[in-house]
Amino acid sequence: MIHEALRVYVAKGNKIEVFIPERTDRSVILMALLGRGGNLRAPTLRIGQIFCVGYNKGLYQMVSEGSLNMTAES
Repeated sequence: MIHEALRVYVAKGNKIEVFIPERTDRSVILMALLGRGGNLRAPTLRIGQIFCVGYNKGLYQMVSEGSLNMTAES
């Protein structure tokens, strides 16, 4: 499912990483998605073709405002 996404946002503490699956190596995205225990970071949210993984107040504020970049460009 992640490989078909336009964007993947991964929250780690105060940092947000943004991946474009068609341009980023699959193993790099996978390493970012997994927590220390080897499980998928929580929470995980799918909005159309956008995935938000992990918790960061700023990321979920962007989700609620609808200000995530929804295109594969940039």
